[in-house]
Amino acid sequence: MPTTPLPFERATVVGAGAMGIGIAQVLAQAGLHVCLYDTKEEALKRALGKLHSTLGRLVEKGRMTQEEVGALLARIQPILSLREAADSDIVIEAIYENIEAKRSVFTSLDDVVADHCVLATNTSSLSIASLTSGVKRPDRMIGLHFFNPAPLMPLVEIVPSLATDPAVVARCIAAVKAWGKVGVVVKDTPGFIVNRVARPYYAEAMNMVEEGLADVATIDWAMTHIGGFRMGPFALMDLIGHDINYTVTETVWKQFYYDPRFRPNLLQKRLVEAGWLGRKTGRGFYDYPSKASSPAPKEDPALGQVILERILALLVNEAADAHYKNIASMEDIETAMTTGVNYPQGLVSWGAAIGFGRLLSILESLQQLTGDPRYRPCPRLREWAQSSPLQ
Repeated sequence: MPTTPLPFERATVVGAGAMGIGIAQVLAQAGLHVCLYDTKEEALKRALGKLHSTLGRLVEKGRMTQEEVGALLARIQPILSLREAADSDIVIEAIYENIEAKRSVFTSLDDVVADHCVLATNTSSLSIASLTSGVKRPDRMIGLHFFNPAPLMPLVEIVPSLATDPAVVARCIAAVKAWGKVGVVVKDTPGFIVNRVARPYYAEAMNMVEEGLADVATIDWAMTHIGGFRMGPFALMDLIGHDINYTVTETVWKQFYYDPRFRPNLLQKRLVEAGWLGRKTGRGFYDYPSKASSPAPKEDPALGQVILERILALLVNEAADAHYKNIASMEDIETAMTTGVNYPQGLVSWGAAIGFGRLLSILESLQQLTGDPRYRPCPRLREWAQSSPLQ
């Protein structure tokens, strides 16, 4: 008879940045006692101060009571030494994307936590296997990729490495659900699901600008007003920050051995080089705080449909390839894209509605016209063009 995975009761979150304090809030709201670790006391004070302000606004809106806030904050203990994480059932590392720094965290934890403690990383782009180097118990390491802001975004990508114990996977699946999140299981592959499948949303939009098919405002208009996306690709890249978005693209591209499907775009690289990083610097594809100086979109429904279907053709092709390579189940791929990046609908069901044959034809025409292998259709899409995967 299968045993029920043991729940986590005590956790440590490493890193008091925006993601770290967000994860700490999620765990504390779920009833866990949480140690929040950072090397700098001022970082801990700043993080807890921001959390206090955030929770205060929830009280003002009637979403939490003052008593609930007090209880939540009491469950978060700031610490400056990892030794104080000794009794943790799980440690979630949420520091910056640097492989050596992350490895150092896990090798330090090896001699601190008990054997039953799960070691998790929140990395968005590094392989879990690469982070196990030098760790004594790679079987207890796993990826738990939260999305920012962690308290609001429902998705968590659960990423076992080749060495991860299946019991650890089962325990994390149960825990993510208990934390009120939606978990999807994905292979240890570059970009996991979301950051892999979503790359064309940005790249193909920039390709169309470079070709002169449409300008920034028109493409954003097409994707929001016709496609139903919450934000167009250019507004979204400005929000994310071009330094972050470009780095993720470049990392995925390199980890896929420079596959042209993931090739970064010079248009975005130039923005990074100029320091035009988006909203946080006041300028990116748009000028901020307002877009008043930006040109009005060309609201041409026919052109908008061309833009939408071209981007969708690449997105659906990437989702099909993730399924073809057994990166995740079709259900988890659909869930990841609707809950992780708020797509209007799952890409496979959307592709079926448009017609896989139509999307395949778009890719084949682009590949023939440009000679660019980024447009090569994947075998699964060709299969789907002949028989619906939803039957």
